[in-house]
Amino acid sequence: MASKPYGTLYIGITNDLVKRVYQHKNNIVEGFTKKYSVHDLVYFEETESAQSAILREKQLKFWHRKWKIELIEKINPEWKDLYQEIVGN
Repeated sequence: MASKPYGTLYIGITNDLVKRVYQHKNNIVEGFTKKYSVHDLVYFEETESAQSAILREKQLKFWHRKWKIELIEKINPEWKDLYQEIVGN
């Protein structure tokens, strides 16, 4: 998730992406995303298991910022908020 293009980035895992993004967008969850207004879903990955999701999250959190931006821009070069796409609107 991002606050804006090239802004603050947040990486996390969930088993319900629609619900979790909704919580972040509406500041229901206290913490980092609320404090830094990180509300746009700009990239996501699906995994086969919770264990693989945790491993991927840890990997991405250790990446350089430049690498994260390049990963986002491969899929979403305009930094569009993908939330409406995942909820089907």
